[in-house]
Amino acid sequence: MFTILNDYPVKGQFGFQDPATKNLEGVFDLNDRIMYYLIILFVLVLWVFISALLNKNYVNIAHGNLIELIWTLTPAAILWAIGLPSLRLLYMMDEMLDSELTVKAIGNQWYWNYEYTDKESVLVESYMLDDESLELGDLRLLTVDNELVLPVNTSIRLLVTSNDVIHSFGVPSLGLKSDAIPGR
Repeated sequence: MFTILNDYPVKGQFGFQDPATKNLEGVFDLNDRIMYYLIILFVLVLWVFISALLNKNYVNIAHGNLIELIWTLTPAAILWAIGLPSLRLLYMMDEMLDSELTVKAIGNQWYWNYEYTDKESVLVESYMLDDESLELGDLRLLTVDNELVLPVNTSIRLLVTSNDVIHSFGVPSLGLKSDAIPGR
């Protein structure tokens, strides 16, 4: 069966881009779990709020040892249900492997430098194309003259820094986003 991957934003798109890594699939799964908990919590709070408005004797809802125990344990259970999977996912995403290739991405005002630093230093400057230079099928504000080219099935160390101001380096389909901070 033929499937189309959304590797870039599509007009009228709802949701995330298609994941290209297991880490990003884990992020999507965590997002779905948290949304499930939030919907249940919203319905319960709305039910308590409406029943308190409609019930003239709402003192039973607001006071008592049982309700205070529930108000204490429920947020703790929700935090555990959200916290444990998110910590597991953060640990998996931060796992460091021995890299086969090192690339230094340097953010500059209006362009990026990519420096391949392993065997011999190769520097590539990547400028965004202006509207007049775009061809049919190119994406405005996403197409550049020299793209970052990396091999597949290779462990890559990516060092991100900046020369002037804070920049944001990201590849959404890989679940990768890093802020380029000057001097770091």
